[in-house]
Amino acid sequence: MGDPKKIRKAYRTPSHPWQKQRIVEEDEVLKTYGIKNKKELWKAGTILETFKYQSKRLVTLRSEQAEKEKAQLIQRLKSMGLLKEGQGFDEILGLQLKDVLERRFETLVHRKGLAKSIKEARQFITHGHLSVGGKKVTSPSYIVTISEESTIMFNPGSDLADSNHLQRVIVEKKVKPQREKKDDKRGRKPFDKRRKRESR
Repeated sequence: MGDPKKIRKAYRTPSHPWQKQRIVEEDEVLKTYGIKNKKELWKAGTILETFKYQSKRLVTLRSEQAEKEKAQLIQRLKSMGLLKEGQGFDEILGLQLKDVLERRFETLVHRKGLAKSIKEARQFITHGHLSVGGKKVTSPSYIVTISEESTIMFNPGSDLADSNHLQRVIVEKKVKPQREKKDDKRGRKPFDKRRKRESR
């Protein structure tokens, strides 16, 4: 069984740490989804790998218990929003990392318009301003289920619950049109220093 006091890692690291193409791809994902470090990215990847491993194991079995586990796995993935209605066991192996990242708490907060950027969404979550199903959640990597998605909102006790809060008001900067230089009364063109230098 092992030592119950020993905390085990919830993720698996890449087999080779220095692969340029993988590092570049990971950096792009970090920027897109506002992930703080690669540990969070590897945790999401491990979740996906676990589901794929379970599907590969179950697809070879032909027992009654295996059929129950298949149905449970499909139901769980549908509740997490990783599989859509009508999709079955064959689509599990086609899932990608972005499918898991799109179900993260901070991603959905930004998608729902509760934050102006993905980084601001992470800040709101870690500071305890948001809740899921009436419970405060401070983990940006929390996987939100389909049933919980509609319950994402600001905590009633948070200052950000007020829609007129300064942090929630988006101020659109008005760009002033540039004034065109007009000819003077004598019909001469406006003086241009660059034109004078070029004529020398």
